[in-house]
Amino acid sequence: MTITRRVTLHEGLGGPFESMAVLDKSAGGPRPGILLFSNVLGTKEADFAYAEKVAALGYTVLVADIYGQGKRTSRDDPDMARYMNALNADRALLRDRVKASHAHLKSLPEVDASRTASIGFCFGGKCVLDLARSGADIAGGVSFHGVYDAPPFPNAAMTAKLLICHGWDDPIAPPAATVALAEELTQSGCDWQIHAYGHTGHAFTDHAVNMPDKGLAYNSDADKRSFRSMRDFLADLFG
Repeated sequence: MTITRRVTLHEGLGGPFESMAVLDKSAGGPRPGILLFSNVLGTKEADFAYAEKVAALGYTVLVADIYGQGKRTSRDDPDMARYMNALNADRALLRDRVKASHAHLKSLPEVDASRTASIGFCFGGKCVLDLARSGADIAGGVSFHGVYDAPPFPNAAMTAKLLICHGWDDPIAPPAATVALAEELTQSGCDWQIHAYGHTGHAFTDHAVNMPDKGLAYNSDADKRSFRSMRDFLADLFG
């Protein structure tokens, strides 16, 4: 097995966008494609490393840039959420960009375009949900410590199965928001499941976060459990 990374550029909707394809270079034939959406900071090394773990399971992964080439922030940036906030203020543009990222994933020669899914972290979890809400033909999506508020316009018919990996003590997605998401997905007829981890806050997969007083911290157990849940969920989707 030879996991490799390849920068891939695509245009449109305010681009260019600079995403990263992560795949097993030694594998023969197209594989199921997984779209990975990053947290508030945009694409970064931690996402590429996580994508390598997913690629090693037998998938081609595209770490999707939805901010635009060169538009990244860091934790010490006083306005680190500026690109996320711009898309939160324009959910139609967010929807269109995640759909364009999915179309780009399907165009990759190493991807079986009939078998795709998405995963995402924090704001990336919202991207997963909005891609499913758009009616995209993904088989499924996994949100890790995501953001659950629905867009201010009706959803398309949702066909994707969804797995929500959730820290029960997450201050960004408190119980009321989690219940509201469950009600939304139930009303849509979506095949959904929520795995909630006790004594766990936001950002539980992120090794770089350690602010337990604010409800944001890495949690090794939740990280491992959610990865196993994702692995099994994708295996169920694609056999």
